[in-house]
Amino acid sequence: MIRLCAASDIAEGQSKGLEVEGQRLLAIRKDGTLHVYENSCPHRGVPLEWLADQFLDSSGSLIQCATHGALFLIDSGECVAGPCAGQTLRALPYVERDGIIWMPNAR
Repeated sequence: MIRLCAASDIAEGQSKGLEVEGQRLLAIRKDGTLHVYENSCPHRGVPLEWLADQFLDSSGSLIQCATHGALFLIDSGECVAGPCAGQTLRALPYVERDGIIWMPNAR
């Protein structure tokens, strides 16, 4: 298992960018559930944020790609608006245990 961060680093309604073994990730906590995705827009393969840890739209209810404005559902990673509508962000497995967020070694 690879340590991603302390669970307390991602508060309710907040997002955080992470990098593990060269892989860029984003994590968001919504309604008490953590969601971890590969930080790559399915449209162009670019990172989603334009500022560190800024992955959410102005309402805080959708993930937004800073490059083309695509909007993704937090719960599923599905693109609901923009050039990649119908595609999804790649969800990644994780374990939240003893106040730490872990990712399995195998990708």
